[in-house]
Amino acid sequence: MIYITGDTHGEYERFEDKQLRKLREDDYLIICGDFGFVWDNSDKERAVLEKIGEKRYMTLFVEGTHENFSILNSYPVVKRFGGKCRHICGNLYQLLRGEIYSIDGSSFFTFGGGDSSDKELRRKKGTWWKEEEPTLHEMKHAVRNLDKAGRKVDYIITHEPSMTDMALMEGRCRVTPLSTFLDEVAKNVSYKDWYFGSLHKNKTIRQAHCLFTDLQLLE
Repeated sequence: MIYITGDTHGEYERFEDKQLRKLREDDYLIICGDFGFVWDNSDKERAVLEKIGEKRYMTLFVEGTHENFSILNSYPVVKRFGGKCRHICGNLYQLLRGEIYSIDGSSFFTFGGGDSSDKELRRKKGTWWKEEEPTLHEMKHAVRNLDKAGRKVDYIITHEPSMTDMALMEGRCRVTPLSTFLDEVAKNVSYKDWYFGSLHKNKTIRQAHCLFTDLQLLE
């Protein structure tokens, strides 16, 4: 079975939740961005990553805006689930931008990354990476894969919502290249449900599901 949750922000306590303890070998946990466990490459951090990778279920995540992309991008890219992933360790993988995966009989389009509203402050502190912002090349790669799939997938996993869904949930929206691109995806791709995490709330409107601490089972 496949479970989905929101940003974990490097908090290992999230993995000790009693609901997650029930997951078995053939289960999957998908995290909608801001995984947060790839940050300083310390011995402690590497030990935590190994603990996550040793869990009996598979942990998959798209990146958000609070990741150390210099370290994250150093992990090897491998072929898995019908697309390209980064293998962190054991049963822990990053799902890459613009890929379409087949997981437990369902198709998933993934597109991580974002645009930090506090990036100027974080830039000064050395905790912001330009790689958080998707490039035109990555967007074109996504469109090519969606076209090959007939512009139809079962689920969409991102960190940021589309511009329209953010406006519906927040009463406001930020116009960025990414939000505009995701809006075009929403208009031109057929899908059952879309999951994202950046708004840090548990809320559903139509096919859009914002997750934070909730753990949702895909039926």
